[in-house]
Amino acid sequence: MSDVRKHPVEANGVCIRYRRGNFKQIGLKEYVIRRLRGTYNVEDFWADWDVNFTLDPGDMLGIIGANGAGKSTLLKAITGIMRPTKGFVKTRGKVSALLELSSGFDGELTVKENAYLRGAMLGYTRAYMNEVYKDIIEFSELGDFENYSFRQLSSGMKSRLAFAIASRVQPDILILDEVLSVGDGRFKKKSERKMRNIIQSGATTILVSHSLDQVEKLCNKILWLHKGRQIDFTDDVPGICARYRDFIDGKLTLYGAERERSRAPATGITHGF
Repeated sequence: MSDVRKHPVEANGVCIRYRRGNFKQIGLKEYVIRRLRGTYNVEDFWADWDVNFTLDPGDMLGIIGANGAGKSTLLKAITGIMRPTKGFVKTRGKVSALLELSSGFDGELTVKENAYLRGAMLGYTRAYMNEVYKDIIEFSELGDFENYSFRQLSSGMKSRLAFAIASRVQPDILILDEVLSVGDGRFKKKSERKMRNIIQSGATTILVSHSLDQVEKLCNKILWLHKGRQIDFTDDVPGICARYRDFIDGKLTLYGAERERSRAPATGITHGF
């Protein structure tokens, strides 16, 4: 593990904007037609607005919110895939992200060939893969399928293999997007134990999950997003999970909480997905 300073992850006033109707998206021909007809316009769409949090070494942050809350967009900023439109994200240390586990495989290659391919994509050397391959196959429970083509596997089997490979990392900062929901109940428990081992080694972890039970069980901090806005960030994980359940059940509104948040300019801006 590298020597990281006090806050391995820091988000300060993070705002991320998408532009709808941009000529880069619609193509030059469509852009010219719309300009001639007077129907061309651009709409600013803020996926995240004024998100703030800091994490200490060993923290595990759970990010909750309905679909379209801005969770995945925020993860892209943290991993460096996207740059915030306003504000900034700082990460200190080696970052590893487990996102979209089953993507990037070749359906025509065998399970073993795909394991080595994915390992290479993650920066593992062939010598390292030779050393850990048996452990990967054993963990993913695919010993009887090594010579099957990848397309013959079920979606759950594909995710198990991807998780087994990706979880070999020993990062300073680990980002997980719904990856602990792969497989059946037994494999989920096994994947949770694996993640606990990584976290206990000192990794600062960010988990996006729709499972509040999982967040309560694993996380010591929580961030609640709603339509791009930050509703709360705290170490009171059980309290926020209880409030979120009340919100889902219609027992709680967000009017009071949202009034306390900074608001984006009203003109030409849409919040949420």
